[in-house]
Amino acid sequence: MQATTIKLDGNLVRRLKTVKPPGETLTGFVRSVLDAEVRRKRLRAAAEAYARLLRTHPDEAEAVDIW
Repeated sequence: MQATTIKLDGNLVRRLKTVKPPGETLTGFVRSVLDAEVRRKRLRAAAEAYARLLRTHPDEAEAVDIW
């Protein structure tokens, strides 16, 4: 894994420390927040693609309704 340093300003660090779970490192918390955001964006894109599929293929939408 490539190590990368990301600079955070003091205000952001203070705000992050107030919401991170006790016992979790700031680095681990930031990593989990970023991972969750990337996952959320991927899931949203997949949902939008599936909605497009259902709009363009009514037979598929009907099959899902029956199922």
